[in-house]
Amino acid sequence: MLLIGDPGVGRLAVLARRRLELLHEAGARIGTTLDVGRTAEELAEVAVPQFADFAAVDLPDPVLHGEEPGPLGVDPPLRRVAVGSVREEPDLYGVGDQVGYVPSTPQARSLETGQAVLEPVLAEAGGWLAQDPARLTRVLRAGIHSLITVPLRARGTTLGVVSFYRSGQPAPFEEDDLSLAQELAGRAAICIDNARRYTREHTTALALQRSLLPKGRPEQSAVEVAYRYLPAQAGVGGDWFDVIPLSGARVALVVGDVVGHGLHAAATMGRLRTAVHNFCSLDLPPDELLTHLDDLVGRLDRGEGWAVDSGQADSGIVGATCLYAVYDPVARRCTLTRAGHPLPAVVGPDGGVDFVDLPAGQPLGLGGMPFETVEVELAEGSQLVLYTDGLIEDRHRDIDAGLDRLRTVLAHAGRPPEETCEAVLDAMLPARPSDDVALLVARTQVLGPERVAQWELPSDPAVVSRSRAAVTEQLAAWGLDELSFTVELVASELVTNAIRHATGPVQLRLLRDRALICEVSDGSGTSPRLRRARTEDEGGRGLFLVAQLTERWGTRYTSDGKIIWTELPLP
Repeated sequence: MLLIGDPGVGRLAVLARRRLELLHEAGARIGTTLDVGRTAEELAEVAVPQFADFAAVDLPDPVLHGEEPGPLGVDPPLRRVAVGSVREEPDLYGVGDQVGYVPSTPQARSLETGQAVLEPVLAEAGGWLAQDPARLTRVLRAGIHSLITVPLRARGTTLGVVSFYRSGQPAPFEEDDLSLAQELAGRAAICIDNARRYTREHTTALALQRSLLPKGRPEQSAVEVAYRYLPAQAGVGGDWFDVIPLSGARVALVVGDVVGHGLHAAATMGRLRTAVHNFCSLDLPPDELLTHLDDLVGRLDRGEGWAVDSGQADSGIVGATCLYAVYDPVARRCTLTRAGHPLPAVVGPDGGVDFVDLPAGQPLGLGGMPFETVEVELAEGSQLVLYTDGLIEDRHRDIDAGLDRLRTVLAHAGRPPEETCEAVLDAMLPARPSDDVALLVARTQVLGPERVAQWELPSDPAVVSRSRAAVTEQLAAWGLDELSFTVELVASELVTNAIRHATGPVQLRLLRDRALICEVSDGSGTSPRLRRARTEDEGGRGLFLVAQLTERWGTRYTSDGKIIWTELPLP
């Protein structure tokens, strides 16, 4: 018992105030980020020199990767993640070193019992010296004399251990210091576990998103592409991009952005990307494709007919934007439409930059409004630049300033798409972007007249034989004589069907691209249907024969009718 006026009262009051100040500082400084390593460093920085002269935080590798730690001890060893020191101490383990504590050490006892261990006089602590007698004897000679070890426990799980040493401070650790060390470690352990859980979700979401994004480059000749995806520091988002080969040597370029971050955004992105691929297989016009995607997002938000739990986190998509463009290398024209997405940029062969004046459209999922398209002619060697809003907008810069900066960076003639991507990211992004970024750069190429042949045919059965002769002659000019029989037969069947069942003028076109493409267009909006003819049927086998002889075939609709197309591999 201490009486008023006793000198000890004043000393205890000062110590209590200092401890409260230290705990207050720990609450403010530990856990400022969701990074496991940085949180461990903050614990060491708070402890030194206010509480200890040397502090070390040891964690198992699974915790650093966001995983659940297994049993801790000698095997597997811990890794020194953070060190705080009033002076350099070369004989203690450094950051990055693996540490396997022998069972007699205070650290191993802390991990085993889940309790803090006090060693007021290290020179008398044989268990501590057993870890590495030669090295630790040098540590004692350097002046380190007292130790407290505390397990880092949070939510019933031991995540690692923190060691506090004293050397310069003459007073050894006491029992009162033990409770303070436990309080510091307890607060830090919660922050480390929060960071570990975030790391696990971030890693899982990033792995999911990368598995859903394109791998490599699709086989197509319409554009030369380069792309980049950078996840945000705050979490993986729902940005995506795609390059999808279409019929007639055309290509679709897609960039989209699902609002939000985390697993839900990444999974939703994957669903929308798959949907775009499916709609592309139907050869829908750009505005119709976005209309179907808009309807899909609305149905996903409403739960697709299921009762949606409104209290469940991430139960809806909230919002998504998309820009969809189709480039035709024969006509050198690009048709674009967008749903609330940033404007695309076009870099001409001379380095001039224009943002396509494209109606914004509303974000996906709202419904009720049509999407508008714009068609532009692109000179060979032009670059079409598509991106998400994270590239041009952040908390320190509005969209207009970002677009001006992007225009300046893109104004460069003759730069390959890969170099354009690098230049844009280097100039536009901060060191720690707050939003994820998708960037797609496509340099246009042309399928010249020497690789295209087309014939306007009257709706007269007599032209079928002339079309076969024209096809044979053209294939010979291209050096593809061995395909003559097959292509002649395919063209004959398609032209015959168009004359017999369709209306208006008929056009036959051959394209020599990565494959040989044969197209027949007419004025009818009715698509032929593949069916199995019965034995007694006199017709109905032509389209079946076409399907067997070609690698792919399909129908796409135009404003004037439809086009039946086929593809055959080149020899």
